[in-house]
Amino acid sequence: MAEQRPFDDREGWIWLDGKLVPWGDAQIHVLTHALHYASSVFEGQRAYGGEIFKLNEHSERLHKSAQLLGMEIPYSVEQLNAACNDVIKANNLVDAYMRPVAWRGSEQMGVTARGTQCHVAIAAWDWGKYFPAEIAAKGLRLDISKWRRPAPYTAPVHSKASGLYMICTLARQQAEARGYDDAIMFDWRGQVAEATGANAFFVRDGAIHTPTPDCFLDGITRRTVMDLARNRGIEVTERAIWPEELESFEQMFITGSAAEVTFIREVGPWNFEVGDLSRQLAKDYDDLVNGRIPNA
Repeated sequence: MAEQRPFDDREGWIWLDGKLVPWGDAQIHVLTHALHYASSVFEGQRAYGGEIFKLNEHSERLHKSAQLLGMEIPYSVEQLNAACNDVIKANNLVDAYMRPVAWRGSEQMGVTARGTQCHVAIAAWDWGKYFPAEIAAKGLRLDISKWRRPAPYTAPVHSKASGLYMICTLARQQAEARGYDDAIMFDWRGQVAEATGANAFFVRDGAIHTPTPDCFLDGITRRTVMDLARNRGIEVTERAIWPEELESFEQMFITGSAAEVTFIREVGPWNFEVGDLSRQLAKDYDDLVNGRIPNA
């Protein structure tokens, strides 16, 4: 695999605090509050054919995440939408991944956030499939993480906050060190929650089951795929799923803006087939984001 070029050493334009700046000039100070105290929220979204999928929903969620952290983004949803489109055009991108991020700046150092300003940046770049195609086609192997999604009374679990992804990185590192592609995470009760950056779905007897997102993010892609399934008359149930139930499921897949719809063939001791229902929903999602079927 070719070595990836560092993200601080690229050409192009990044939208930073209201204007487009050269890629290399989009910098922050080492004493930025977000770097020390994880006071940052972000979005991950994709453009297909030059159009950013579910852009308004992503911009709305960025605002909601910031509010949950007590931050006020100084740009409206409409302004963020326009800025995202400006970034795509300025970088001559067609199919791309996009990362809007908002954070508390370097005006104040210490746990207190009083006096800090909310800054916003938007970057985009060419990025193919999240997982290598040859691996994703036959299904990923997931480790079982020792790290668990926190209880909703311990963290702002419904925000897409950078601090909540620390345990995701630890889970992914452990999984890769053990030869797996990713990891499944349980929640603080021991129920099945999600993968490190994607929501989980299971198939049994032609119906879909997915964990209730009461302590993790209710993904935009997650809701989109549920709508696609229901449009096909497939029953979708959100409920608590315990690990011992995994052996009864026939198929599994995960969803996310980066992961899209990705098949799973193994989770710890449990095995799944890459079946027709999973393949159909993956195709439906690909058709939807590429404009081949009406928006769900």
